Amino acid sequence: MMTAIWRRCFSLSVVYFLGLGLSAQETPPSKTYFVYVVCESADKIAVVSFGPDGAKLDHTLHTGILPGADISGPHGIVMSPDRQFYYVTIAHGRPFGQALKYRTKDDMVVGHVTLGYFPATVDITPDGNFIYEVNFNLHGDMVPSSVSVVATDEMVEAARIPTCVMPHGSRLNSAGTRQYSACMMDDMLVEIDTTKFAVSRHFLLSKGKEAGEQGSPPKDQHAMTATCSPTWAQPSPDGKSVYVACNKSDEIVEVVADTWSLKRRIPAGSGVYNLAVSTDGKMAATNKRGQSVSIFDVPSGRELVRLPTKRKIPDGVVISPDNLYAFVAVEGIGSEPGTVEVVDLRTFKTVAAVDVPEQAVGIDFWKTESSIAPDK
Repeated sequence: MMTAIWRRCFSLSVVYFLGLGLSAQETPPSKTYFVYVVCESADKIAVVSFGPDGAKLDHTLHTGILPGADISGPHGIVMSPDRQFYYVTIAHGRPFGQALKYRTKDDMVVGHVTLGYFPATVDITPDGNFIYEVNFNLHGDMVPSSVSVVATDEMVEAARIPTCVMPHGSRLNSAGTRQYSACMMDDMLVEIDTTKFAVSRHFLLSKGKEAGEQGSPPKDQHAMTATCSPTWAQPSPDGKSVYVACNKSDEIVEVVADTWSLKRRIPAGSGVYNLAVSTDGKMAATNKRGQSVSIFDVPSGRELVRLPTKRKIPDGVVISPDNLYAFVAVEGIGSEPGTVEVVDLRTFKTVAAVDVPEQAVGIDFWKTESSIAPDK
């Protein structure tokens, strides 16, 4: 993760098509897709649509908790299962961060809670009752941090579970029984039992030293030098595997959930960072150093395509529920705007992109709408 670069706040609604535009052989979508993305250096939330007319910036809104010129730094975002609410983690507090609860119908804040240092990636249980967010902690010494569990109705922190150094990439399995995060400075994957609000297992990811253990990591078990530096933990749709992005070694490690053992190490792009897996066997991976996004065939582990992104530092990625498109948040650098880019998972081509405010990071899918007028 890069420290946020403080940049001036503006947004552009320029629409790009492959080349950036659709080629003559490609069919535009028959419906319109909407995603939410948070822009860390701009203190903005952007809503992007993608439909028959390409990608557009639908609207933006300000977010944050700090007054004046200070940057609050929104980082993570997740939609409630019923799509009526969304939750945004605010990374930069004094000293603690927060999570804000928004209503989708009017983008109004309807709740907030104070969390740990530098709240980052966030996910939500399938019943919508709890969010799990990782306290990444960029402040001070590199000491073990935690995962916060927040009851969404009351926006009250129900538990703060100690894990390891710099946890990132919070994701729950489809059943909502296990939460996974990766610890960048400990080369670990950590599993939380959501019925107990406690760490159930941990897995050492360093190449040649892979090992799964029960319970929490020992307090003195910290990697002297991280060789994997994991940034994301993504359960498979069936919950049988967990895929971990090794940002430093450019690999994706697959861990078998049942036996808590290594299955394989998949070569990936430079600085592989965030992951998303479709229900039909594809995986999208952003390559932070490589300025690209890769699409993999999950069963074989084969990289099907590696597509350059319009700007540098691709970050978050989400796949539409129909498995047709991957939406990629790209940060950009300096005074550049961020970008949301759309990859067609059938043709393996970038089919649209649109500028958003600076440093686009977290992204989540909202909804689809029919683009065909109903018969009268």
